[in-house]
Amino acid sequence: MLISRVMWSLLLVTPVSGAVLLPLEAIATPDQPTLATEDFVTEAASPIEAASVTEAATEVVEMPEVEEFQVLSQLPDASTQPPQTSGSETSSQDIVDADTNSLEQIVEYSSENNGDRLDQVTSISQLSDVQPTDWAFQALQSLVERYGVIAGYPDGTYRGNRALTRYEFAAGLNAALDRVNELIAAGLAEAVTQEDLATLQRLQEEFAAELATLRGRVDSLEARTAELEANQFSTTTRLQGRVQFLVSNVFDEDNRFDDQTIFVNRVRLNFDTSFTGEDRLRTRLQARNIPQFEGDPVGFQAAGSDSDNSFVLDDLTYSFPVGERIEVLIGANGLDIDDLTEGIISPLGESSDSGAISEFADPRQYEQGFAGTGAGAGLVFRLIDNDSFSLGISGGYVGDEPEDPAAGNGLFNGDYSAIGQITFLSDFVDLALTYVNAYDDSGFGDIYGAGEFYDIAAISDASVANTYGAQVNFKLGDTFEIGGGIAYTDVSGLGGRPDYELWSYQATLAINDLGGEGNQLGILAGIPTYTADLREFGAEDDNAFLAEVYYRYTLSDNIALTPSVIYIVNPFNNQDVDDTFIGTLRTTFSF
Repeated sequence: MLISRVMWSLLLVTPVSGAVLLPLEAIATPDQPTLATEDFVTEAASPIEAASVTEAATEVVEMPEVEEFQVLSQLPDASTQPPQTSGSETSSQDIVDADTNSLEQIVEYSSENNGDRLDQVTSISQLSDVQPTDWAFQALQSLVERYGVIAGYPDGTYRGNRALTRYEFAAGLNAALDRVNELIAAGLAEAVTQEDLATLQRLQEEFAAELATLRGRVDSLEARTAELEANQFSTTTRLQGRVQFLVSNVFDEDNRFDDQTIFVNRVRLNFDTSFTGEDRLRTRLQARNIPQFEGDPVGFQAAGSDSDNSFVLDDLTYSFPVGERIEVLIGANGLDIDDLTEGIISPLGESSDSGAISEFADPRQYEQGFAGTGAGAGLVFRLIDNDSFSLGISGGYVGDEPEDPAAGNGLFNGDYSAIGQITFLSDFVDLALTYVNAYDDSGFGDIYGAGEFYDIAAISDASVANTYGAQVNFKLGDTFEIGGGIAYTDVSGLGGRPDYELWSYQATLAINDLGGEGNQLGILAGIPTYTADLREFGAEDDNAFLAEVYYRYTLSDNIALTPSVIYIVNPFNNQDVDDTFIGTLRTTFSF
């Protein structure tokens, strides 16, 4: 049985209806294809209590005895054999069993806060495809003006010629019964006419089997929802976990590095709490034992560092919106300067759980010698934000030693980093221009190749660094992403120490969904941080070259394997050191 939406209205209107009419999601019967997903569905309504219907019948007109007006609460359970429906060649049991998944979709969809749903229509003129000359115009106008129960589609249309299935009709009828019940409960029984109740009675008898099936599905869903609510972790907090197992080794002929195979891990538990639905308080606990290889030339593990597998408070941040265009972030612990931007514009370095293994995957403008993480605040202000692109500015401040009250430390008098960034995001290209100002009382001597083990004592006094970076990423459809960036740092030594410059370049390529959904082939190549200004202090100037190739293979929604090979030419910016390989297999568990 397929009828148009307008005919559905008229069946509920004799001459006009007190029923609710909402757009329905197209749920196909076996001989009817599913319609577009932009269609909508009614809320599954509660049954009308017999007493309410009896009261309405008494106050309005004389109606048949209540037992003859079969209310939904008296219908047989979905698990039993419903009565044979008139006007249908299919048996009642066939109807009950036919496509219960479709009914589950109806209930599930109606329970969501669908952002595409049009607001309630308050005037028939809001529906652009309903004209006064239409044969059903008067009936639709009555539904809007008398009951306010019609909604349209996001484009302002009603689409009255669209076909409905029997199940969709039953869902709408169920909602109509609920609307009548609301009117009676509100003391507005006089608004329900004799014709309305008679029409509802006839339709309820006609669609008894479908209503019984729908009611059974609703009851089942409500029971499952109640069980979940009773056993949920928290009404405001969501727990997310990430676990990494990594097996790694270095292969070099010079034996400049520790070269034993290691098996290490990292565990992260994120507790994300929302108080308004738009804010987020993140509390992250982390345990790991990922030491770097002695003399590690690149900080090869993006997830590196060692807490001896003891849990520590790694992140404690709170973000919230101010109006529609401003997002504020406050961090009490574990705040990085790149947290205060709209992203680092790299498909390989966004996540140490799913991206590249090498720390070099993070663009150097966010890492160029800046020590540690700390506390601070920042904001993102979106100047333009539409369906085509967004343009925003962001910035903030992070103090590296906010907990230390000693002179020369604290939130504002110790080491710090301050960032400002302009970010352009679109479907085709993402672009970021970044500036970072930083102070470090021990200097910025952690230069790749300086003194071979990241320390130049002669310049390890207080210094100020100004870093300028640019990063771009082109998205060629959903599959290919290609980009890269450059970072330049001007370091001013204090106390008579020398000034110098740092440079770094990188290029990235990502091939998404290669070999299956969720997989990714990533290629990273570039020049790690170097300087040619400090050779007299032990810095080498034979620029190194680093390349990494990895493949993330998604075994399931919860498990991913990532083999990676890192190749380094001129480690430590020293051509006298043999080329080196680092091999890693990472297994990531998500829950």
